[in-house]
Amino acid sequence: MKSIVLTAKSFSLLLIAALLLLAGCGNKNNPNPQNLYGNAARPTWQVVENPDMTASMTAVIQVKTLCDLAINDTVVGEKDVLAAFAGETCIGIAKYSEGLFFLYITGTEGNVSLRYYSAHYTNLFEAKDAFPFVNHTQKGTPDSPYLPSLGTIK
Repeated sequence: MKSIVLTAKSFSLLLIAALLLLAGCGNKNNPNPQNLYGNAARPTWQVVENPDMTASMTAVIQVKTLCDLAINDTVVGEKDVLAAFAGETCIGIAKYSEGLFFLYITGTEGNVSLRYYSAHYTNLFEAKDAFPFVNHTQKGTPDSPYLPSLGTIK
């Protein structure tokens, strides 16, 4: 009887947690989890070749949140694409390895925004916040990767 009570309590806690997650993603700013799925084609982003872009920085990024939901690592993989942008100019495309995206960014002064294509969701996402481009620096490390908050592109 004791194990049944524990199982019922565990189930209740899981149900409450799931409902809170769904409720948190149901407003205008955070789409419903079912709305994460799209029909976007895999982007063909290319880094612009520009001799004036002699500055560079790197970033180690882990994609864990879409619409403020924790995403299972098994849905993030080699078929996904993560890229850095300065405005509409692509300034870096990440390489995926073992759950992390390694990004080499070229550019000049300004902010870096991230865009992410999920092969699992066949949808495009963008980071809610940009970060400043700082020459010869690194954002995140393999032990402590940068975790951007991503939302769907409107």
